[in-house]
Amino acid sequence: MRILVLPGDGIGPEIVSSAMKVLQAANLRFELQLQFDFAEVGFVSLEKYGTTLRDEVLESARGYDGIILGTQSHADYPAPEKGGRNISAHFRVDLDLYANIRPARTRPFLPSNMKEGKNMDLVIMREATEGFYADRNMTRGWGEVMPSPDMALSIRKITRHCSERIARRAFELAMKRRKKVTAIHKVNSFHMTDGLFLECVRGVAGEFPEVELDDVLVDAATAHLVRTPERFDVLVATNFYGDILSDLASELSGSLGLAGSVMAGDRQCCAQAQHGSAPDIAGRDQANPVSMILSIMMLLQWLGEYRKDPVLVKCSRALDQAVDQVLRDPAQRTADMGGPLGCQAFGEAVARAVSDGI
Repeated sequence: MRILVLPGDGIGPEIVSSAMKVLQAANLRFELQLQFDFAEVGFVSLEKYGTTLRDEVLESARGYDGIILGTQSHADYPAPEKGGRNISAHFRVDLDLYANIRPARTRPFLPSNMKEGKNMDLVIMREATEGFYADRNMTRGWGEVMPSPDMALSIRKITRHCSERIARRAFELAMKRRKKVTAIHKVNSFHMTDGLFLECVRGVAGEFPEVELDDVLVDAATAHLVRTPERFDVLVATNFYGDILSDLASELSGSLGLAGSVMAGDRQCCAQAQHGSAPDIAGRDQANPVSMILSIMMLLQWLGEYRKDPVLVKCSRALDQAVDQVLRDPAQRTADMGGPLGCQAFGEAVARAVSDGI
């Protein structure tokens, strides 16, 4: 299998380097025969080629079994016409990686930001190719316009096709978990767009009679995440709601730095840490690479299920267990979790745990 590695901006190269130590250890232990190619994206690419994402990199990505994408500083990129292409958006839309899958769970051996006595174990299934995001909801042009200097308009796109397929992925995932799906919406205000989304989710629910379906307004969902997180198993949401709720859930569970994430389609998957590029600590070996490691773990799990390969599934579980094993020891945590290790040392510790078969 061939994996394309794109280190990205800010702490991206550091957390990718650390996570690759873990993946290489898994590659050897489980004899996965993974092959890796590297390419430049982000500011390095902009300086060298005049664009943050070259067409040839995007096109070549189609031929890989999996992709590892580091963090991007796209908020600081120049305008698209000046080379500042949103890398994540292009991968999601052009490669049709429509399902942004974001788990969030508390760990009994780590502090969380939950109310005392509360635990969390959920997955947010976020549709990632349309919605309120202006850079991906038009075939041509942009989804935002300014008719005058004092007026700005934004267009939201919700389609039956995208709503049904993200709902189906959510119900399929729920069948492997606690068999409950919660649809997140604001149908009391967005009658047509959220109305269509909710209609599609309810329609797909008929295909999964074993799965319980409920729906919650997005503002109420934020309160429930804080007060009663145990009510949630799999949440399915449109792009904007899913983006916000996943950051909230991950921070409540302990830290965005602990949150894995993949962008998945029907034939391909990309591992991408859930957090940003943190340019203020870039190059200092201070970043927490857990999110990147867990994202790669999720990529291996996806590949194992897609290929029906039990070795890949077993490998993904080993990575998950190795991360928890290392995190249990306060002396092996990174500084943001009160420990003494740097980014690379943490990756080496997890790689040893994988190699040793923990």
